[in-house]
Amino acid sequence: MRIDLHVHSNASDGTDDPAEVIRRAGAAGLDVLALTDHDTQAGLAEARAALPEGLSLIPGMELSCQLDGRSVHLLGYLFDPDDPAIAAETAQVRDDRTYRAQAMVARLAELGTGVTWEQVSEIAGDGVVGRPHIARALAASGAIAEPADAFTPEWIGDGGRAFVDRYAPYLARAVTMIRTAGGVPVLAHPRSPGYEIPDAVIAELTGAGLCGIEVFHFDHDEAERMRLSALARSLDLIATGGSDDHGSFNGRGLGADVTPDDEYHRLIGMARLG
Repeated sequence: MRIDLHVHSNASDGTDDPAEVIRRAGAAGLDVLALTDHDTQAGLAEARAALPEGLSLIPGMELSCQLDGRSVHLLGYLFDPDDPAIAAETAQVRDDRTYRAQAMVARLAELGTGVTWEQVSEIAGDGVVGRPHIARALAASGAIAEPADAFTPEWIGDGGRAFVDRYAPYLARAVTMIRTAGGVPVLAHPRSPGYEIPDAVIAELTGAGLCGIEVFHFDHDEAERMRLSALARSLDLIATGGSDDHGSFNGRGLGADVTPDDEYHRLIGMARLG
C-alpha cells in the first residue's frame, strides 16, 4: 500500500481545500491518507465526503508544541475528537495564532513591506492562520521573490525582525493528552532544522505515551533515516512517513514519502488499544 500520514489542506496552511486534497490523493495512487492540519480537524468532514472507493482517510492533526522554548510539532492520529482537554488546548493555540499573526503583520508594516492584515486574512480564509500565509502575502507584495524567502532572520524566521512568539503546550503534556484521548502520538520530523528533538528526550517521551517518530520525511536524508529507524527499533516506536504536502506552497507532492505497511498496521492497532 501507499500510505501518506502527513498532509495539510487549507483548513490550516495548505493551499488546496480538503476535497481537492482527496482528489489529488486518488490521482497519486494513494491507498491511505491522513489529514493532519495544524491545530484543527476542521477539514475532515469535507475530506470524508469526497472520498472515492479504495482510499482510506485517517483523522489526524499536527499539534504545535514547545520544547525548551522552541517550537516542535506532534502528529496525533485517531484520538477522540470530542475530548475536552484537546478541544480546549487547540482552541487556545488557534486563538494565539491569530494574535501572533496580527502582531507580525504590524511589524512588517513598520518595515515598509505594505503587507496588511486584510491580505493575510484573505489568503488564510477560514483556515488556521500561520506563517505560510504571511509568507505568501510578503511574496505578493514584492518584498521577497517567493514565500520560502520569508523564513529568514530578515523577515519572519525564528528570531527574525518581524517574528513574534506564541503559546503552545509543552511537548510531554501534549503526548499524554493525545494518548489519554485514545489516540496515537507521533513526533513530526524530529530532525528538521530548528525542530530537532534529541534522542534522550525521545526516550523520555516514551514514558509519557509517545508511540512513534516520523522517520520518512523530506528533511531527513538517508543517513538520518537510518539513525531514526534504529532509534525507533530500540525504543519500540512506530516509524512513520509522510509527504508533509501543503499543495502548491511546497510542491513536493502527495506520496513523496510514505509509511511502511507494517508500521501503519501497528499504528492502527495502538489506537484500538487507546
